[in-house]
Amino acid sequence: MPDITRRRALTTAAALAATASAAALVAPAASAAGHDHGHTSPDTFDEVYKGRRIQGRPSSGGGHHNEHGGGYAVFVDGVQLHLMQNADGTWISVVSHYDPVPNPRAAARAAVDELQGAPLLPFPAN
Repeated sequence: MPDITRRRALTTAAALAATASAAALVAPAASAAGHDHGHTSPDTFDEVYKGRRIQGRPSSGGGHHNEHGGGYAVFVDGVQLHLMQNADGTWISVVSHYDPVPNPRAAARAAVDELQGAPLLPFPAN
């Protein structure tokens, strides 16, 4: 068995401690989000939020934007709000891109808050 130096032992211990710390930080965030990484479709919704009609439902259409939205479509006053589901299961939109939320309904509400009464403009299709 090769001789283990003090430096090698300390390096190994530090690496193990860093790995354990990273796992401890990631695990609560994943469980707190209350999702299962997109394995189930979010609930359908249709409501008026701050005077704006927001709707969300599973979508069957293909295309680049539906791939990111996990097959789910959200509308604000009839205009589609393009969504993306992150790897951790949170959702972001083109309106509130830097503020992840737990589900599409929360993304629609965040967009309404951010728009502050302005209309949502259609996102150009490429």
